[in-house]
Amino acid sequence: MTRREGKSSHKASSQEEGLFARSVSVIIVSYWTGPILARSVMSALHQSEVRDVIIVDNGNPKEDLERLKTLAGEDAQRLKILTDHGNIGYAAGCNHGVRAAEGKYIFILNPDAILPNGSVGKLLAAVDDWADDLWMIGGKLINSDGSEQAGSRRNALTPGSAFIEMTQIWRIAPKHPMFQRFNRHQTPCPKETVKMPVISGACMLMPRKSFDAIGGMDERYFLHVEDVDFCLRLGKAGGTILFTPDAEILHYKSTSRANAMRIEYRKLRSIIIYFQTHFEDQYPKPFLWLVYGLVWLGFCFRFVKRALARAFGIIGLRRRRGVRALQRAKAIDRKRADR
Repeated sequence: MTRREGKSSHKASSQEEGLFARSVSVIIVSYWTGPILARSVMSALHQSEVRDVIIVDNGNPKEDLERLKTLAGEDAQRLKILTDHGNIGYAAGCNHGVRAAEGKYIFILNPDAILPNGSVGKLLAAVDDWADDLWMIGGKLINSDGSEQAGSRRNALTPGSAFIEMTQIWRIAPKHPMFQRFNRHQTPCPKETVKMPVISGACMLMPRKSFDAIGGMDERYFLHVEDVDFCLRLGKAGGTILFTPDAEILHYKSTSRANAMRIEYRKLRSIIIYFQTHFEDQYPKPFLWLVYGLVWLGFCFRFVKRALARAFGIIGLRRRRGVRALQRAKAIDRKRADR
């Protein structure tokens, strides 16, 4: 994809004439997301470009899903809920949702991401200055305080960049090109739409042909890294990944009630699958073994840290209960002594 020379008048006219109206299918894969799911769904339904919103229910209380239909009101006909398939994972869930989508464009959105009014239009308009080809675009993910979130714009993930990140070698020369970090949120944000090696799976908009060109998401990734893999494969297929700061998406993290360490283990598995798939022949095996070892070491460290925090929390709770029980016993003894 190459950028067109000059500004195109099509951007303004396409919005005025409604050429994108009801052309986008939003895919939301949800697993015990909680109340934020309703806000995410409603924010998607309020976008004039959205044709349908497909909820891939990997596991949610039935009352939460029924509440979505009630909240949607007249827009309930544009809301599709795919259920009774169990927890098939995020990548497989995206593929399942796309098969049920009717729009010309596919918008993969996290269930804890909120779209301000006009967000989808801004994403589509940002692509309008680029020649028509295989492409995908993401917006600027922000925290609740308005700061840019890690993940919305990233460098390519390789065993080398992972080694730099995990060992924190980048601290030696943080501005050196060799020591660039994976996430770019700590670097100045671009002022306009730019090419980006990797964008976040929390917000990925593309024409259906881009999704189909590489066979959709790789379902070997149950959770995490599927977006990094998708960007790499789309780039190899001749597609372009874009990032625009014009569309800001509020993204809440860790809203699911899934076990935190189970999620960490899924991430570990996905990283190893990703490296074995794309870099097994490009790096010396001893170096890859070192990287895999560091990945496992990081997982073990987080596991022990969480286990200790939980243990101390329980001990602290019991200690507080013991102090309160002792105080009550002393109070009773004082009352008896007064008698």
